[in-house]
Amino acid sequence: MQIKKAIILSAGYGKRLNPMTLYQPKSLLKINKKTLLENTIHILEKFGIEEIVINTHYLSDQINTFIDNKKFSSKIFLIEEHEKILDTGGGVLNAAKKFNNDPFFVFNPDTIWSLSYLDDFKAMEEQYFNNDYKGVLLVVDKTKSFDTTMKGDFNLKENIIDRDINEKKYIYTGSQILSSSVFSNKKIEPFSMNLIWDLLIKNKKLLGVKSKQEFLHVTNLEIYNQLLEKRF
Repeated sequence: MQIKKAIILSAGYGKRLNPMTLYQPKSLLKINKKTLLENTIHILEKFGIEEIVINTHYLSDQINTFIDNKKFSSKIFLIEEHEKILDTGGGVLNAAKKFNNDPFFVFNPDTIWSLSYLDDFKAMEEQYFNNDYKGVLLVVDKTKSFDTTMKGDFNLKENIIDRDINEKKYIYTGSQILSSSVFSNKKIEPFSMNLIWDLLIKNKKLLGVKSKQEFLHVTNLEIYNQLLEKRF
């Protein structure tokens, strides 16, 4: 694999998991006795990622302590969004400063990543370097979602991401590859990643790779409790 750097987004409030997240950040909730954050880091290390930036804001001291007490093989940098949360786009832009102009992965830790995803990550990387795209999203057919209430985010036309049709078939899994160039002329301030995606979609520069995995995502408290009972 060629991409050695990744961002894990861990700044959010996790309000849909209240009261579980009133006193701990969502990324420190546990599934199978392992926190969502630790699970994500371990999968990235298995894939060969060497540098990980974790953005924090809500209850950031708990994430700092957790990382300090763990021994991970990758280099981990914590970047706290102090005054206000920067949303997904601003958070990625702020964290990506560590990577200069290198392409990087971005991961949401509330997906239950497993070793089965490693082939998907390789496919994403191959598509990124073999084509003239600025971003690659890992998507999954919504029929594969454990949470059957989740709606689709995108459609695919010859593997190019689009949003033209009202009935969208594919869910964004929470894994993407980005070129740093997608943030040209953007300031570090709160903005959604959707602004970047929509521009790439307009220019047909956003590729989708389809995952075949069952999509396990900690959507809300009800789904979290169901996942605690699931064997996987």
